[in-house]
Order: sequence, then C-alpha cells, then structure tokens
Amino acid sequence: MKVIADLCVVPLGIGVSVSREIAACERILTEAGLKTRLHAYGTNIEGEWDDVFAAIKRCHEAVHAMGVPRISTNIRVGTRTDREQTMDDKVRSVEEKLKQ
Repeated sequence: MKVIADLCVVPLGIGVSVSREIAACERILTEAGLKTRLHAYGTNIEGEWDDVFAAIKRCHEAVHAMGVPRISTNIRVGTRTDREQTMDDKVRSVEEKLKQ
C-alpha cells in the first residue's frame, strides 16, 4: 500500500540544536529509496507502507546510537484506495486553486 507520511522526529535530552540527528534521519530515508521533502518542522515521505515504517524505525535506532536517550516522534499518515496520489499531486492541486 502506498502512503504519504509527515514525520517529525524530536530528539530529547541533548540540547537545543538537533540538526545533526535530523540529517542522519534524512540520510536513512534517502538510502531507503523513499521520496522525501524536508520542511521546517519535519519531512514528508512517500513510498510503500512497509518501506516507510522500516525507515522510520531505522531513524530511531540511528538517533539512539548517536547518544540520544529519548525521542518523541509525531507521524501523520495518509493512504488512498480510489487512486494513486503523490506529494506533488497534492501540492499542485492547491497551487492551481490559488491561481483561480
């Protein structure tokens, strides 16, 4: 099943900056072959359900291995059965309506 997910990984107990840990997650998602779009408070991910959630698990494992004692993650997930839809399709649909 195809899924579009919005992932926000929040490493806790390491200070204010978490960009090093987020970069590690971005590498994992890319290496998994998933389409991603980084944004200011997370990452949109597009791919097969099992692949997306396996990569999220690897993100947690990698961030813990970097010495982070605690991680809080927010995930929003969307699936469709009526047709395939990509992240680009969703954004394009809104942008077209903004032009009207």
